[in-house]
Amino acid sequence: MSQPGAMSAARPAPPRAPHPPVVQVSLDLTSVDEALHVAEIAVRAGVDWLEAGTPLILAEGLRGVRALHERFPGHPVVADLKTMDGGYLEAEMMAGAGASMVVVMSQAHPATVRAVVRAARQFGLKVMGDVLAAADKPGAARALQADGCDYVIVHTGFDERHERVGATPWDDLAAVVAAVDIPVQAVGGLRLEDLDRLPAAGAPLVVVGAPLVIDHDAFRAASEDEALEMVLRDVVRRVKGAARS
Repeated sequence: MSQPGAMSAARPAPPRAPHPPVVQVSLDLTSVDEALHVAEIAVRAGVDWLEAGTPLILAEGLRGVRALHERFPGHPVVADLKTMDGGYLEAEMMAGAGASMVVVMSQAHPATVRAVVRAARQFGLKVMGDVLAAADKPGAARALQADGCDYVIVHTGFDERHERVGATPWDDLAAVVAAVDIPVQAVGGLRLEDLDRLPAAGAPLVVVGAPLVIDHDAFRAASEDEALEMVLRDVVRRVKGAARS
């Protein structure tokens, strides 16, 4: 029994609860019709989240996000805006179109990150902060978390991978996971066989996208419908199965 006035030893903080694995399909396409077609296949295959990729947003704007939300209201839509400025307005507009999540870049001014977060809190969004091109990715991830982001994306960019052959999120993933307490996503330069390893590595938000499902250069579906559905079903099975094992 402790003596009166004795200070009790500080207890360590409990470990963070693991985030359940999520499979997200990146719809890096340039037409609403094609995006809806691939999304239909992805939903049948068991994918959880639908990403309105940057090419789709550039080509179709709010119409692409709204169409995905209206056709698949039970599936959260990620609007990959890659916001660098005007954060509040962009997030507000995407919320109005039915997005559940928006993406802001760590390379944006911290005021922009905080503006996106303010809008997200007001309009019921979640914020994904992307550390693409950050010189210090763990530091950038910590800053995103401090400014209120809900998720961090460890992203090796399309152009970067063409100049720095062999670069992948594995280069930075462990350091970023160790730096933050919020769920992490890894994207860019991964292979299909990498995906079921990600939850155990601390990145439970798994993306299937270009060039795995979407054609590497043309931004179109990379295979016929049945083959595409088989690939997606296999990814969902392996990612969810790996988390249970």
